[in-house]
Amino acid sequence: MAITLVAAMPAASQSPFPVDIGGPYALLDQNGQTRTQADPDGKHQLLFFGYANCLNICSAALPLMAQVVDELAADGIEVTPVMITVAPDQDQVDTMGAPLAEIHRDFIGLTGKEDALQVAYDAFKVEVEPLFQDPEYGWIYSHGSFVHLLDGDGELLTLLPPILDVTQATKIARSYITPQG
Repeated sequence: MAITLVAAMPAASQSPFPVDIGGPYALLDQNGQTRTQADPDGKHQLLFFGYANCLNICSAALPLMAQVVDELAADGIEVTPVMITVAPDQDQVDTMGAPLAEIHRDFIGLTGKEDALQVAYDAFKVEVEPLFQDPEYGWIYSHGSFVHLLDGDGELLTLLPPILDVTQATKIARSYITPQG
């Protein structure tokens, strides 16, 4: 499988993506509050579609997001890590907060009814497919693997493949967040 590293492309006023990615959604966070694609504090966001107990790509992407958030915070850049669940049967308002907090105290987990989640999946071109049921962890899903860097309004800036190391991912994110000059 070939991965195109679009994340390394310089920021530009025109989207470097061949499709329109991103858009509005309204989901519930782990505190039962409605959140949209826009960060309420205007912070940039790292957004991933996954699930809190995923043992596969999520176990690489979510810790990477946490490390990038901490690296940027050391430079005074606040970024919110956000995960939209692909497993609403497993990630519910009262069950996803604790596992995400173990990864990073600021992690926001979003869930909702299937139709509300589908709006987000469609906006970000994420396909979700149940693969099989693990006796210990429940359903295992195939889902998108990119980390989306969004501005405070929820507009996509770039995609970060979770195969990047923290130094590379932080450098790319920083180049989109801080003005060059």
